Amino acid sequence: MTSSVIKRTAGAAALCAALLLGGRVLAHCEIPCGIYGDRMRVEMLEEHFRTVEKSMAEIRRLEAAEDGNANQLVRWIVNKEEHANEIQHIVYQYFMNQRVTPVDENAGKAYERYVAQITLLHRMLVQAMYCKQTTDAEHVQKLSTLLHAFEHVYFEEPEEHSHHH
Repeated sequence: MTSSVIKRTAGAAALCAALLLGGRVLAHCEIPCGIYGDRMRVEMLEEHFRTVEKSMAEIRRLEAAEDGNANQLVRWIVNKEEHANEIQHIVYQYFMNQRVTPVDENAGKAYERYVAQITLLHRMLVQAMYCKQTTDAEHVQKLSTLLHAFEHVYFEEPEEHSHHH
C-alpha cells in the first residue's frame, strides 16, 4: 500500500467518524401501538446486507486504483457504516427490544426458542460490527445465513399444548 493510499484511507476514516457522529437513526415507536412489520424488517435487513456488500466491493476497487478518488472512497465508507448501523438498529431496537419477548427459563421449548432467537440476533449484531471494521464480504454472507436461521425460528409457530377432548 502506498503512503498516499494510507493517507487517503486515514483521512476518509476521520471524515467518516465525523459524519457518523452527527447522524441520527429514527426508531420504530416504543409505545405499544401494536403495528409491526416483521416481514418488512427482514426485507429491509436483506437490502442493507446487499448495500453493505456493494459498498465493500467499491471500497476495495477504489483502494486498489492508482488514481483512487478519495471523495468516492469516503462516500462508500460512510455508506457502508450507515447501512451496518441500520442493520444493528433493526436487530437491536426492533427485534430484541420490541418483538422477542423474554421467556421464563422453566418454560421448556418456549425458552429454547427464545434463547435461539436472542443468540442469532446477537450474532447478527457482531457480524454487522465486523462489516464496519472490514471490507470482507464473508461477514455479509454470515449475516444472511444468520438472518435465514432467525427467520426459521422466529416465524415458526410455537408448539401449542396438546388439548385432549
